[in-house]
Amino acid sequence: MMAEPLILVPGLNCTAALFQPQIEVFSTERAVHVVDQTRDNTIEGMAARALAEAPPRFALVGLSMGGYVALAMQRMAPERVTRLALLDTTARPDPEDATARRRTLMELARSGRFHEVHQALWPRLVHPDRHADKALEGIVLAMMNETGVDAFCREQEAILARVDSRPLLGSIACPTLVLVGAQDAITPVEMAQEMADAIPGAALAVVPEAGHLATIEAPVHVNAALAKWLMR
Repeated sequence: MMAEPLILVPGLNCTAALFQPQIEVFSTERAVHVVDQTRDNTIEGMAARALAEAPPRFALVGLSMGGYVALAMQRMAPERVTRLALLDTTARPDPEDATARRRTLMELARSGRFHEVHQALWPRLVHPDRHADKALEGIVLAMMNETGVDAFCREQEAILARVDSRPLLGSIACPTLVLVGAQDAITPVEMAQEMADAIPGAALAVVPEAGHLATIEAPVHVNAALAKWLMR
């Protein structure tokens, strides 16, 4: 008998490649489905589409923007989520400086300067020691090019309009993992700690020598944390 299905929700400008190391490990024991979050311009729309395409009950993982979608799915259908993992994400809405940064990136993308979006984001996405890692950067660039300008802007619009999910956290009753790269510059450790403190019984995992894309930066550590969470 197969274990419960696993639903993975990628982040901004990301595809299934964000979770390839996890898919390779966990698909041997359970059905794994990666959400296509590129077709909607609201977090709620992404969540509703994911729920419509998901099995009746499932374990749920979201990274970054995928975490916003996962929290919306938890809000909309808590009885279907058997366990929840929130990776390199936050329950907070954007502060003003982040909102301004997003609007600048959208302007770059729409003006034919999409390559500059990567140049702006890359230093903040991974651990400083990996800035020169061309193989890792190639994965991130390929995901960005597959996403494209239109989907990138839809995702940014969804992020800008997202609700504050902090009031939801205390009602989450399923086994929950909050995981963050120790050097995540976008959603730092204190944001993960805030979520873990607010969710009853949540476990916090801080991944050493990883930034915002922990799943592909430090897959061995991430897979170990996910395996432990799936056994809870």
